[in-house]
Amino acid sequence: MDWSPILISMKTASLSIFVTFFLGIFSAWAVIRLEHPAWKAFWDGLLTLPLVLPPTVAGFFLLYLFGVKGPVGKFFLDFFSVKIAFSWPATVLAAVTMSFPLMYRSARGAFEQVNPDLVAAARTLGMGEWEIFRNVILANAVPGVVSGGVLAFARGLGEFGATSMIAGNIAGKTRTLPMAVYSEVAAGNMEAAWMYVAVIVFIAFASVMVMNGAAWKAEGGKRRGK
Repeated sequence: MDWSPILISMKTASLSIFVTFFLGIFSAWAVIRLEHPAWKAFWDGLLTLPLVLPPTVAGFFLLYLFGVKGPVGKFFLDFFSVKIAFSWPATVLAAVTMSFPLMYRSARGAFEQVNPDLVAAARTLGMGEWEIFRNVILANAVPGVVSGGVLAFARGLGEFGATSMIAGNIAGKTRTLPMAVYSEVAAGNMEAAWMYVAVIVFIAFASVMVMNGAAWKAEGGKRRGK
């Protein structure tokens, strides 16, 4: 069995969750601070859009933007001689695009569940907005934030549609685990396909266990604190 799809998928998912984690937290915090309902609804819809679009449609938009003739892709190619489409960075781009809404929605839901009285008490004590966010809101939203990160990691690991559009299925370069499963099934190599499927299931299950463990630990800490 070719091990390169496993390595490519793990590198892709790891880098994508690093970007998605902080970007999702920042975006969620920025949206819930908006006071105008119309603007809040607009940005929430825009940031959630990749979650409801078919992955191939999201991949088409990425290909249009980051292809060699696209506005962003042409800029990088002309000024930095860097080709984004059909390269390994394109797999990360697809994973970030499709996993970001999960991180954003989880973080936003967790932030909105924090007791407003805690925030008001922190302001009364003279804490700044950044201190309130870090020491009050984020500290009390850890289970939701961790859950969002795990779900985003798993989503990035299993991304197929957008990856096939923007990165392709290049062996040893952009062939991730889902693409490898597709290729092996198409070639009739069911044994190899089952091996890749087993790896994906194992990683996904381990991710869920990590998420549950973090949630139980955080919940236990809250109970002890009470």
